[in-house]
Amino acid sequence: MSFSFKQFTVEQDRCAMKVGTDGVLLGSWTSLENNPQTILDIGAGTGLIALMLAQRSAAEQIDAIEIDENAYEQCVENFENSPWADRLFCFHASLDEFADEPEDEKYDLIVSNPPFFVPNEREVDLPENRKKARFYDSLPFEDLVTYASQLLSENGELVVVIPFAEEEHFITFAKTKSFFANRITRVRGTETASIKRSLLQFSFVDKPIDAQELVLEISRHHYTDEFKELVKDFYLKL
Repeated sequence: MSFSFKQFTVEQDRCAMKVGTDGVLLGSWTSLENNPQTILDIGAGTGLIALMLAQRSAAEQIDAIEIDENAYEQCVENFENSPWADRLFCFHASLDEFADEPEDEKYDLIVSNPPFFVPNEREVDLPENRKKARFYDSLPFEDLVTYASQLLSENGELVVVIPFAEEEHFITFAKTKSFFANRITRVRGTETASIKRSLLQFSFVDKPIDAQELVLEISRHHYTDEFKELVKDFYLKL
């Protein structure tokens, strides 16, 4: 059940949500131009995104929070078995519990691959850990943005990957918390496919948006040069 990258391995047998393209995109796309020294991954799952940012950055402290106990334990093990164990920390807590802690911790960068599925009738009986990992109501976008605005430093940035269909709503709500989208990349599976995902980077500074598109594949398992360039430091076979 493990997934091996060039510099680390992710064990995932106890996590409801496995290593996937969304997480890899977020971990490799996130800009580190502001040289963050403190990073927070909200809803860490396996710890993949935090591990990718540890590889890419010189951040002194990379924290992660995970509400599901099994995923939390696996995230801790993945951190401990990585080359950056001394910089990675995972907390077993919900976002509101973590944000309400008395410590006045501020982060230079917050990242999240939040759950965004809405359950249908066939999914109401899924195991609880699967529901938490998949469904929007376990971490509503509004809560994510509101708590991030409290936890970010003045020059900090929030970076998320969400469904393209939710992009406008997310950006509009973020503005109510003085967050402004500075960078957007919209993701298509192939050139002719519809846009499925939006990678969004926010700050408290209102400036022109750098908007791009990214196509992942030319054909099945035949990846575009742009995607290969983005993830070349991580995937073993690219």
